[in-house]
Amino acid sequence: VNTVLTTLDLGGNYIRAEGAAAIAEALRGNGVLTDLNLWANGIGDEGAKAIGEALAVNGVLTSLDVGSNGLTEEAALGIVRVERQRNKLTSLGLARCNIGQTGAAEIAEYVSGSGVLTNLNLYWNEIDDEGAAALASALRVNGVLTSLDVGFNDLTEEAALGIVRVERQRNKLTSLDLGRCSIGPTGAAEIAEYVSGSAVLTNLVLMYNNIRDEG
Repeated sequence: VNTVLTTLDLGGNYIRAEGAAAIAEALRGNGVLTDLNLWANGIGDEGAKAIGEALAVNGVLTSLDVGSNGLTEEAALGIVRVERQRNKLTSLGLARCNIGQTGAAEIAEYVSGSGVLTNLNLYWNEIDDEGAAALASALRVNGVLTSLDVGFNDLTEEAALGIVRVERQRNKLTSLDLGRCSIGPTGAAEIAEYVSGSAVLTNLVLMYNNIRDEG
């Protein structure tokens, strides 16, 4: 019955599937809430399915974080598939959702066709190099994404640099997370060239790499 609340952050509250279902029911009839954070709540696949079904009939939510909820790749992709048709979210958090190469490729297709998504968090999944390559290809044709987190995804330096090379031409990202991407001094030097020429990047994460003094 509330007509003014626009942001709801319930991160880390262990609401589980039952809580997610209740929130999903509320979302169906809510016309004002734009930002919903359900990070780390143990909602599982059942809760994610409920949220996805509600998202399909909700026309106002623009930011959703369901990361670290013990989801399977299929459950996470269920939300992505709804959103590909809905096309309203500007921010989507899918950290630690067990997304692998196949899932990353499907998300890349979503990114390729989205004209509204500006923030995508894929932190700590298992997308590997193949998934990173798919995302890099998607960036080539995406003109709106400004924040991308692919840290802790078991990427090699070359895969991480593939994203950087695309972005040097694209020049849209204001935030890029490449944490634990096996980046060494040579890769750091190439990233430094990117930073030198970028007039838009304001946040760069290189934690847990091996750039050493030279980098």
